[in-house]
Amino acid sequence: MAGNSKRRGAVRKAPKHTAGSGGRSRQALEGRGPTPKAEDREYHAAHKRKAAADARAATSKPSSSATRRPSTRRTATHEIVSGRNSVLEAMRAGVPVTTVYIASRIEQDDRTREILKLASETHRPLLEVGRLELDRMTDGAVHQGVAIQVPPYAYADPDDLLDAAASDEQPALVVALDGVTDPRNLGAVLRSAGAFGAHGVLVPERRSAGVTAAAWKVSAGAAARVPVARATNLARTLSEYRKAGVFVVGLDGHGDTTVGQLPFAGDPLVLVVGSEGKGLSRLVREQCDAIAAIPIASAVESLNAGVAAGIALYEVARLRSA
Repeated sequence: MAGNSKRRGAVRKAPKHTAGSGGRSRQALEGRGPTPKAEDREYHAAHKRKAAADARAATSKPSSSATRRPSTRRTATHEIVSGRNSVLEAMRAGVPVTTVYIASRIEQDDRTREILKLASETHRPLLEVGRLELDRMTDGAVHQGVAIQVPPYAYADPDDLLDAAASDEQPALVVALDGVTDPRNLGAVLRSAGAFGAHGVLVPERRSAGVTAAAWKVSAGAAARVPVARATNLARTLSEYRKAGVFVVGLDGHGDTTVGQLPFAGDPLVLVVGSEGKGLSRLVREQCDAIAAIPIASAVESLNAGVAAGIALYEVARLRSA
């Protein structure tokens, strides 16, 4: 209303003057440095994936207390044995298992239930892992959802095989492999040796298959029951066996006799199986008391070591029981 003395007119406010911060806000003006990597940021999915991978790697490390014996993979400190039969036979035989791996959502049967029972009774570490992780651990082998980690295989001494025969009060029966480099053949020989009562398998230290995961797998657990001895020099060891009263019979396609009429079958005996390609080496052949052949069709050049050993062991068992 005109003439109202209480009405305030427009008033220009004076500007505010603030004192300087004196350096108190200097840190707010500084940068935070480079952006951390995604795997280093705790809230990022990459960080969670890295943490999970580190945890899996930690659980797969071998126990430092392992002292003995492993198809999936062999290292200087441990080996992975996979497959339900191989794992079960190894655990039944008391092999010092360091870790038992079971696939998630595994379809159980009598074998897996016994594996879990044995793991519980012997207080073995039991880990549930994904199938992809088992595939990685076993190098893609058929693991059937089960694997175990064991120390490296402990080889016997060649004399131990004869000692085992003496304690068994049976004529010694040993299979020697000359130049057999495929561990699957060694596994097949172990399986046949276990089936027909052989006291062990003898292999050279060099240029020969060893007891690896592949051999364990093919042996179907026989590697836990049949000892494998290593010889520094196979021909020299066979010579020492002969001095101890053991006969040596080599298997070759051009033998003087056949395995059906195998000489010395009832005596302490070593059956020597050569490689599929080269057969018996010269020095080993010179240590043989006889050479026996397995009659086969002319269209087939030779049999692999596993098959040849199985046939010969069967004939020895047949002749000894006759």
